[in-house]
This record gives sequence, C-alpha cells and structure tokens, in this order.
Amino acid sequence: MRAARMALRLIDLYHPDTDDALDVPDAPHDVLGHWTYAIDDGQRVDRLLMEVEDTEPFLDWVEGTAITEYRVVIQAVEATLPRPEVDADEGETQAGGEAAEENDEESAARVGRAELYEYARDATDVSSYYYSLIALSVIVAAGGMLRNQTAVVIGAMVIAPLVGPNLALALGTTLGDPDLLKRSVRANVTGLALALGGALGLGVVMTVDPATSELAGRTVIGIADIALAGAAGAAGALAVTRGGATGLVGVMVAVALLPPAVATGLLLGAGHPDPALRAGLLTVTNVVALNLAAVCTFLLLGVRPRDWRDVAQARTSTRIALVLWGSALAVLALLLWQFA
Repeated sequence: MRAARMALRLIDLYHPDTDDALDVPDAPHDVLGHWTYAIDDGQRVDRLLMEVEDTEPFLDWVEGTAITEYRVVIQAVEATLPRPEVDADEGETQAGGEAAEENDEESAARVGRAELYEYARDATDVSSYYYSLIALSVIVAAGGMLRNQTAVVIGAMVIAPLVGPNLALALGTTLGDPDLLKRSVRANVTGLALALGGALGLGVVMTVDPATSELAGRTVIGIADIALAGAAGAAGALAVTRGGATGLVGVMVAVALLPPAVATGLLLGAGHPDPALRAGLLTVTNVVALNLAAVCTFLLLGVRPRDWRDVAQARTSTRIALVLWGSALAVLALLLWQFA
C-alpha cells in the first residue's frame, strides 16, 4: 500500500429529509468517505470526501438524480487522517497500458466547473475595491516609469487586479456563458479605461520623457511580447484550473497589460502621439494574445459545459472567439511588422 498524493474536496449536499440518503454508484465516482445525517428544518446532509477531479462528474450525476431541491457546498481539504490510501497494484500494469492512461488522467486533474464559476464570479465583481486597486496600481506604475525605477513598476504589477477579469473572459468564451461574458467584458473595459484615463491625466500634469527606458521599452514591439502575453494567459488558466494560487501568475498577467496601458496614457497625455500609438498597439496585442492562449488552455484541459444545449452554444462561442482573436492577432502582428 502507498499513500496517495491528491487534492481533496469535502462536499456537503443539503436536501429535504424526506429524501433517502444518496446512493452514490461506485463508478465512475471514487468516494473516499460518505456520511449522512439529519439536521434541523427538515433537512438532511450527505457529506462526501473525494478527489478534486471527481467533483465535476459527481455534481453532474447529482443534477441528473431525482433530487430537485438541494444545495451543494464544496470545501478544500488541507489534510485528513488517516491518509487515503490506494493499492500499489492499481498503478502497476503493463508498460504503455492502463498505467500510462491513469497517469495522463492524473496529470490532467483539475477543479470542477462549479469552482471555476465561483472564481470567475468573484473576479468580475466590479466594486470600489477593484477601482481602488486599479487606481493605486496606475499611480505606482506611473511613478516608477517616470522615475525609471523597475522595482516600483513591479510593485504596481503586484497590486493590479487584472488576472481575474481576463481569465473570466476566457472561461466565459469557452463555456459559451453570455452572463459571464458580459460581466468579464465590463470588468476588463472599466479596468483598462480607468488605467488609461488615470495615466492620461498624470501625463498632462507631469513631465514625461519618452526616452526613459521604462517608457521606451513599452514602445518597442516584437514577437517576444506576443509570446510573453500568451504564456501569461496559459499560465493563468492552468493555475486556476488546478486550484493553485494565482498571485504570482497575476503579476505576469499585469506585466503584459498594466505597463503598456499606463505608458500609453502617459505618452498621450504628454503630447507624444507616435510612441503612445506603439504602446497602445502593444496593449491591444497583449490582450488578444493573452485571451487566445487562455481559451486554448481551457479547451485542452477539458473545460466544457454540462448540458448538451450549452455544449453546442459553447462550441459556437468558442469557434467565433478563436476566429476573431486569431484574426485580430494576425492583423496586429502585421502592424507590428510594419512598425518594426
């Protein structure tokens, strides 16, 4: 026997006490623990412990059962004792056979659709807190650029809340969810508009030298910039689907979006239209490359809607988005070549 290394979730399913306890089939759900008990207000709770990759098929099964009134609460499990164990023989099959397939499944393990939706909903909450972080990050980034202090610009990237809305936009595109798309577009547009407007105002009242390296670096555009934005989008999608922290990935996303947006505003406000145009072109290119890479990553990780009607809508939405993002990126790449 060997201890299994896995991410676990504790699922509480609340439903009327008149219902029987859930009879969860053994396949394809690998339930590590199942407890049921009645609580107040005529409700019953079924509590299940399972691996994170089993939560999505389990919730899909719950939606297809006879239970019509229920609420599910999902909690991440830091540790459980005794540790869940699996037989060593389960992973020892013929070379290139079932073991390889099992390893592939484990490597592709991701959090369920419900957790992705919750992350996206929180990330697109356009509140005073979101506006405040954008405004503060713009002030810090502008100060770092004007003083030519790279460390200060990096600090601005740390506080800029740009990773969530962009990943939510890619997720909404992948799932074909109109509501999520509207929320994410709103969050992205307001965030970038505030960044540009704030930087524009600072550029009007402050002395801006286009030759400063922190500014000039955002007006030199190349294939490396597209690769950086694409890597940021893919890394962000990978991090959120594995349930990992997106803090460091968020800094990389901010690298692709915040500095060029702030540089665009500063240069335009100071009356330098040509470098401002280059910086603006870099900003748009990075947005397109980041979202295109994030959508492709979600697709490769198997993020799909559950209902077949939603699947058809999602396919249409994804195809349209891929064509639009891809065409835009091709046009922008051509413009970059012209400006080079």
